[in-house]
This record gives sequence, C-alpha cells and structure tokens, in this order.
Amino acid sequence: MVDFAHITVLLSEAVDALEPERGGVFVDCTAGGGGHSEAILKRLPQGSRLISLDRDERAVIRCRERLEKYGTASCVVKTNYSEIGEVLDGLGIDKIDGVLWDLGVSSVQLDERERGFSYSQDAPLDMRMDRSGGKTAADVVNTYSESELCRIIRDWGEEKFFARVSSAIVKARQEKPIETTVELADIITNAIPAGARKKENQHPAKRTFQAIRIEVNDELNIIEPSLRCAVERLAPGGRAAVITFHSLEDRITKQTFKSLERPCTCPSDFPVCVCGKKPQVKLITKKPTVPSEGELEMNPRARSAKLRVVEKL
Repeated sequence: MVDFAHITVLLSEAVDALEPERGGVFVDCTAGGGGHSEAILKRLPQGSRLISLDRDERAVIRCRERLEKYGTASCVVKTNYSEIGEVLDGLGIDKIDGVLWDLGVSSVQLDERERGFSYSQDAPLDMRMDRSGGKTAADVVNTYSESELCRIIRDWGEEKFFARVSSAIVKARQEKPIETTVELADIITNAIPAGARKKENQHPAKRTFQAIRIEVNDELNIIEPSLRCAVERLAPGGRAAVITFHSLEDRITKQTFKSLERPCTCPSDFPVCVCGKKPQVKLITKKPTVPSEGELEMNPRARSAKLRVVEKL
C-alpha cells in the first residue's frame, strides 16, 4: 500500500452533517487520503453508493486501496471536482443525496518535498495537484508579467507587500530562472521589510506561496460553479458540506450558499417577489463549525478550518 498518512479535519462533524444513514448516492469531491470517504462508507446502508473524486494520481491510488474492501459501494475517479456534473452523467446518476468538499492543499501534499508546495523544504517549483500536465509554479514565477504577479499575490495571497514581492521576483529572474522553493522563499523574504517580518508569526513567504499555488491549480475559480452544479443535482433533503481553510475559500462558499438560500433580486421595498427566483437550499450551519480544542491539540493545521452545510429544499 502506498504510504499516504493524513489527518482528516472535522471528520465526524462533516460526516454527521451529511447524514449518510439516510442512504442513496453520496459524493466526496476531494477524496485525498480517503478519510472522509471511508467514514461515509461505514455509515451507508446496503445498496447505497459513494463516488470519490480527486485530481491527484497518488491520492486516487491510495484511496482505491483503502476503499477496495467496500466493493461496488465505492467508486474512485481521478478528476477535478469541477467535473462533478460530467462524472455523474457518465455514471448514469441523476440525483445525489450528499456531497462534501475538503478544499485546499492536503497535509500530505505539503509534506511531500518533491511536490514543491512548501517554502521550508528545497524542491523544484511545481505545486501542481495534478502532475499529469498544466503549468507549474516555475512557469508562473518565470513567465508572468510583473502586473500579473501583482494581481495574484495581492488577490490570492492577500499580501500587502505584493508590489515589492512581484518586483523582486522579476528582478531575480532577469539574472537566472527561479527554479526551487527555497530560492523563491529567499527572494520573497528579502523583499518584505525587516520590521514587518518581525511582527509576523508566520513565514514571510506563506502568502505568496499560497497565491502561486492557487493560480497553478485554479483553485478559487472552480469553487462556485462546482457548488452550484452539485446543489442542482441534490435530491430534496440532500446536503452539501464544505470545509475551507482560508478566508478566500470561505467567502466564496458563504456567498454562494447565501445566493442559493436567498436568490430573489427584487428591490427590498417590493411587497411581493416578482423575479420568480425561489430558494434552493436552507442553511444548516448559521455560523460555520470549527475544530474542537481536542482536535487542534492533535492537528494544529486544522486551526483555520470552517465547515458550512446546506440542505436542498
């Protein structure tokens, strides 16, 4: 079996929210190491089914091995969760009864030095979740214009020194291509004022690395379309649960769910709705569920996790 150690975040909270005991067809859009998938399968009644998706080949192999004992109740597909509609169509599935997303990069991917996600381990600049193709982090830092780098570091990384960092990257690559994670991390660190570095309780390169990773994998642009597609496929009473790890993911999830709960576009002073847009979901979590103190003691990386859940009307 492939070694793929991973601590699943908000495991019981997310699976409890989906209520798999109801039975039917469930989808784990981000299977990873298979933690959430197996927890769902353990609680599914006979005749039910779980479809697990992941774009990381290594995760797919590990998940298939882990879930093999569940036989035909489990189906693991290598794909981006943005393709959930196409996957369901290909399997002849019209409606589903529950769907889960665990967004962002996994702890396994961060810890695999050769993947190039971490600024603390020297490795080639890759950062692809799906290594079968597509642009790498090296492509981004060495070919994007300074204005493009400013945009992604500002918008995806929320780095206030985005202009200084972008300028430093462009200047450095004029001497030679930027090829490794430590090389890039040093460039970023030196671009940020020393006083600001001292005030931070995190690595100076964290936000920029996040921005580049998001750009490489197109992480944020696919969230809303995937949520809307999955909710459209939910049967009445079916539930959608999303675990996020930073403010950008959470904001998109919150706003999408709100627009599905309150789609009416009529002016507030209209006595009755005339736009005809009806609510598709109701919020199960008025405020997001966060990890318990016990979970945070075991897994500090879970600190920023938030779980939001809706139910199809």
